[in-house]
Amino acid sequence: MTKRVTNFSPGPAVLPEPVLAAARRDLLALPGVGSSVLEISHRSPAFKEILDAAEAGLRKLLDIPRNYRVLFLQGGSRLQFSMVPMNLLRGSGRSADYVLTGAWGNKAIVEARREGDVRVAWDAKETNYDRLPEPGDLDLDADAAYCHFTSNETIEGVQFPTEPEVGNVPLACDASSDFLSRPLPIGRYGLLYACAQKNAGPAGVTVVILREDLLQRGAETLPGMLNYRNHDEHHSLYNTPPTFAIYMLRLIVDWLTNDIGGLEAMAAQNRRKAQMLYEVIDRSDGFYRGHARTDCRSLMNVTFRLPSDEIQATFIAGAAERDLHSLKGHRSVGGIRASIYNAMPVAGVEQLRNFMTGFHKKNI
Repeated sequence: MTKRVTNFSPGPAVLPEPVLAAARRDLLALPGVGSSVLEISHRSPAFKEILDAAEAGLRKLLDIPRNYRVLFLQGGSRLQFSMVPMNLLRGSGRSADYVLTGAWGNKAIVEARREGDVRVAWDAKETNYDRLPEPGDLDLDADAAYCHFTSNETIEGVQFPTEPEVGNVPLACDASSDFLSRPLPIGRYGLLYACAQKNAGPAGVTVVILREDLLQRGAETLPGMLNYRNHDEHHSLYNTPPTFAIYMLRLIVDWLTNDIGGLEAMAAQNRRKAQMLYEVIDRSDGFYRGHARTDCRSLMNVTFRLPSDEIQATFIAGAAERDLHSLKGHRSVGGIRASIYNAMPVAGVEQLRNFMTGFHKKNI
């Protein structure tokens, strides 16, 4: 068997080993079916059971209220950057508010502006997206069609600990990179979406959770594939869905429920992992310099810089020699990014922490 490295990739990201083992076990033929999950019809009873179980598991994990729909779509967050304003903004006669805390929020606003009037309620550009808005910073429109924010910015490593207060305006969230990492008060959201390849499975499926009254906003003139209502009416079978990705999501939901013990337990483990790395950064006397301010640090993506590009290159090479991979930061921020999503084992973070500690001692 090929040795597995410790993979800090920001996505597609590490998957739980028990989930990979279960998928390998059943890949040739699903029990009682005789065909691979890659081969069965999306309209077969076998896949209907997988789809229903995936939705039921998500509803239980997140305590999703009955008046919210769960959709399994494709196209990732980038397609949702368009679908959200197409369904909730286009033709509404209103504007949409966007809270910009990083690169992905910026990409979302570019697409939203193709569909209607967009207001920037707050923008952290002046400080290179290293922080979140303080209470009272948001310039909100009480009549906005919705207010959009990105719960965790993977590139900059900033994360909302709680939802921004937006009054009665529907809150729309790109939760792609911290979905299923902690409990969420779904009732505070109008719409929440997440591509799977961080915490919820392989690339290919996008989960959309939306309040049922918002389904009526999508105009009949929208292309069929871009109208949430069509996907809801066909139980996510309006077209052939990403069957394998949904199957993997179901396995991950089962892993979170049965092996981890739910989202409270997952959140506690994620806090523990992140704290290991942030403690090294904070005790390094500036050798490691975190990008995000301490009050809004991400539990999913730990971003930091070293004293020089040369030392950084040595760090990355030394980490790779120890099978610690995919640590180079995004080109727009630079430095190091350790993505420690749900499936990153505590032992993997301990290995990185120990390497960081030793590397600091050798290079001061």
